[in-house]
Amino acid sequence: MSAQVQILGPTFSTFVRSVMLCCVEKGISYEAKFEVDGTAITMKSEEHYAFHPFGRVPVLLHDGRQLFETATICRYLEEVFTGPELQPENAHLRALVDQWAAALSIYANDAIVRNYLLEFVFPKGENGEIRMDKVTEAEPDLINTLTLLTAQLGHNDYICGNQYSYADAILTPMLDYLEQLPQGKALLGNDTPLALYLERMRNRPSAKDVLGPMAR
Repeated sequence: MSAQVQILGPTFSTFVRSVMLCCVEKGISYEAKFEVDGTAITMKSEEHYAFHPFGRVPVLLHDGRQLFETATICRYLEEVFTGPELQPENAHLRALVDQWAAALSIYANDAIVRNYLLEFVFPKGENGEIRMDKVTEAEPDLINTLTLLTAQLGHNDYICGNQYSYADAILTPMLDYLEQLPQGKALLGNDTPLALYLERMRNRPSAKDVLGPMAR
């Protein structure tokens, strides 16, 4: 493998895109694909579980090692590779980035992606129809999560203050996909802190390299 690292997983995954963003931000060359040594990996197959015991993505392959969990992978990339720093030097501020990276990976992902977005992207209703009852059920938690993120953002440029961090890399693909839904602009609002935040994140060279239309 000529690239420095491989990201195991489909490139439409928000979490795979988060790791891709970190790689571009730090100047790490990477391959992102759901195969190993030319052999495609099937989701939740025996081969997949050999790399991730819970059958999720992404998995980082580097120097004969493998790691799973997005926040852990991003922190590893930050600590092992040189390049622009994706977390502050101050111990408390570093802990805040770690805290929000974990919270975004769990709570925000559940509210924005798992319980809301995926119903539009991969609907599970009869004849492949969107289950609008599930959408309605998920909306209060989604709106509450967006409200919490707005409060955390405050007047800062980034989700953990005034420095881009791997927490931003985790959040950006989620909001990017959400905004692409027909109702996405209404959910984020016009010229709101979150809408302006997403615009700033999309304007970064890394985002222009990584982000794109959601899988449908």
